[in-house]
Amino acid sequence: MQFTPEHDNLRRTVAKFVDTEINPHVDAWEAAEEFPSHDLFKKLGDLGLLGIKYDPDYGGLGLDFSYSMVMAEELGLCAAGGVPMAIGVHTDMCTPALNRFGSDHVKKTFLAPSIAGDVVGCLGVSEPGGGSDVAAVKTTARVDGDDFVISGTKMWITNGMKADWCCLLANTSDGPPHKNKSLIAVPMDAKGISRQKIRKIGMNSSDTAQLFFDEVRVPRRNLIGQEGMGFTMQMLQFQEERLYSAASSLKGFDRLIDLTIDYAGARTTFGKPVLDNQVVHFRLAELRTEVEALRALTWSAIEQYVAGRDVTRLASMAKLKTGRLARELTDSCLQYWGGMGYTLDNPVSRAFRDTRLVSIGAGADEIMLGIICKLEGTLPGTSNKARG
Repeated sequence: MQFTPEHDNLRRTVAKFVDTEINPHVDAWEAAEEFPSHDLFKKLGDLGLLGIKYDPDYGGLGLDFSYSMVMAEELGLCAAGGVPMAIGVHTDMCTPALNRFGSDHVKKTFLAPSIAGDVVGCLGVSEPGGGSDVAAVKTTARVDGDDFVISGTKMWITNGMKADWCCLLANTSDGPPHKNKSLIAVPMDAKGISRQKIRKIGMNSSDTAQLFFDEVRVPRRNLIGQEGMGFTMQMLQFQEERLYSAASSLKGFDRLIDLTIDYAGARTTFGKPVLDNQVVHFRLAELRTEVEALRALTWSAIEQYVAGRDVTRLASMAKLKTGRLARELTDSCLQYWGGMGYTLDNPVSRAFRDTRLVSIGAGADEIMLGIICKLEGTLPGTSNKARG
């Protein structure tokens, strides 16, 4: 990937924002199990950081996807994973289909204020019965005159407690499961919606909710794109979500290795620094190499995505590798911190808890493996026709 001075300027802007507006408050937000998303998103919106890749007609900067991923990578400097995850849901998970397929009405109503930071968005796909099996979604949106009437439950919804609107995936017909779903922009103050907070083992600063829809009426003009194309549009949104997951992890991984090098160099056992043990410094060298390999894979996928290529295979690989490396890296680093690594407020133990989600959200590891196998032609009845 060839970076421009504009990429570099954006990096500096985001890094400064993280340093001044996020990291000084992270410990308090983690303890409160929420952060002031409306206030923070408004500051991001004022800087133009919530619509980097979106249509200027609705307040976006009109830049390509690589600039959005530069922001994602710099958000990896955050001292907790919950805040960049919440920002990413708003910028790269609930709004891509809205920007790409939405009518002028839904863009003016939901995209423009999202870009400005006046509202907080969330994505409603996962349900109590499962998250990765998108075709099995049971929430329904039946047509009644000029309205959809929505009934169902959504689970594990990031930003769910505070969101002003939801990009909701629901069944709008009784057709085949891949052709009966639609994406609908749902205002979260609509009658019949209730929310319940979900507590987690990590990502504590990000609010997570279960959402209940009881005969919720939404105008049919809130449909995003074409009715019945929701599954396809959500699969496209997943590509950007998975690349965001990978890009936003890179600098966090580097930070954990740096912290561990410093601590292991200062911590003494049996008369010498822990870092002087070959098993330790060799392991850290291996981990740094793995991070650089992931960085190359991620930016290769991003570059090809910007060029218009299908990156399903590469995005799935990057997402898979990110989740697995997160588990490997945080576990190894925590070990070298000894007892301090097991304390609650340690940066490595926080990352150990936060990053465990990467192998679950946006398609579990096993889903990524299935996609890769299908595209490699290693599943029964498939052939390797797609390599992108």
